[in-house]
Amino acid sequence: MEVFYWFLTYLATFLFMEFMAWFSHKYIMHGFLWSWHKDHHKKDHDSWFERNDLFFIFYAAVSMSLMVLWGEYGFWAGFPMAAGIFTYGMTYFLVHDIFIHQRFKLFRNSSSKYAKGLRRAHKMHHKNIHKNGGECFGMLWVPLKYFK
Repeated sequence: MEVFYWFLTYLATFLFMEFMAWFSHKYIMHGFLWSWHKDHHKKDHDSWFERNDLFFIFYAAVSMSLMVLWGEYGFWAGFPMAAGIFTYGMTYFLVHDIFIHQRFKLFRNSSSKYAKGLRRAHKMHHKNIHKNGGECFGMLWVPLKYFK
């Protein structure tokens, strides 16, 4: 039974992270921390790194804190929650940074309907280079209109 609750917690955390990605992208990155995110929309620098990459550090710190709560204080859900955040972070990196933005030249020829829909939705998001007026802030779950 423990394994069931562990897996359920892990899966719920992973799925909740999609909501967190949408929420933080719409209200934080395109809100009060636009100064960190805007270089992701408009390349005004020569560096491979973006200020936008700093958001990774926040979620890594949350995941590491949950590991400490699990290891040092016996909070059983800390490990599956940390693993869910970590897995979502890796998925985000693979899908957003590698597949969509091609920061590494991998997965260039993916042509599934889902892959095309993700790229189309993200392209529409980046069409707007300003803080306000954007659309499609999700990462894995995007509106059906982009899959047509």
